[in-house]
Amino acid sequence: MATYIVLMGMQGAGKGTQAAILSKRLGLPHVTTGGLFRAMEGQDSELAREIQAIMKRGELVPDHITIEVVRQRLAKPDAAQGAIFDGFPRTLPQAQALDALLAELDGQVSLVPLLTLDRKEAIARISARWECTLDPTHVYNLRTNPPKVPGICDIDGAPLRQRPDDTPEAAAKRIDTFFEKTAPLLDYYRQRGVVHEVDASQSIEAVSAALFKLIEANQSA
Repeated sequence: MATYIVLMGMQGAGKGTQAAILSKRLGLPHVTTGGLFRAMEGQDSELAREIQAIMKRGELVPDHITIEVVRQRLAKPDAAQGAIFDGFPRTLPQAQALDALLAELDGQVSLVPLLTLDRKEAIARISARWECTLDPTHVYNLRTNPPKVPGICDIDGAPLRQRPDDTPEAAAKRIDTFFEKTAPLLDYYRQRGVVHEVDASQSIEAVSAALFKLIEANQSA
């Protein structure tokens, strides 16, 4: 059976970093809706043009369109054995829609690791976060995961930049929104017994080890 993992946690908890590590080790695609939307910027399909228009207006992509984008991503050969979702679903309706989609694929969300972190530490981490100007999935943190050369991406040598929503004030608002929007979603998954907390204040290596232990236990259950 395919493995579908939903990685959750407030901004700054290290979801993107851990999802990338899990993806490489497990051979499963790292699926983020933001990444999927960015990938469609240069495409000329009807769906891509609709998403481009929505984003150009500065609006949120509706759930039904988001699910269709995820559906198309999961139909690709590299997702045959499952996927690691990062930053999606964000709301209860999205989780329910994802369940319906996975049911069509004879699958289900089997594990929801929740990366827990102190709010103050999360804000400090976000404020120290920088991303690659060439590939925004290459993310660094000046406190926990700095680049080898200051201001330069380790992977492709491109300059790094800080996103405007990574200021302390913006970070605090995003974290408040996370708790407001995500509480019902966590309750939904907790009722199914698939949520497992992982202390995200540990080192990247320690968090990865805890996640792999969870996944192994889940797969052998």
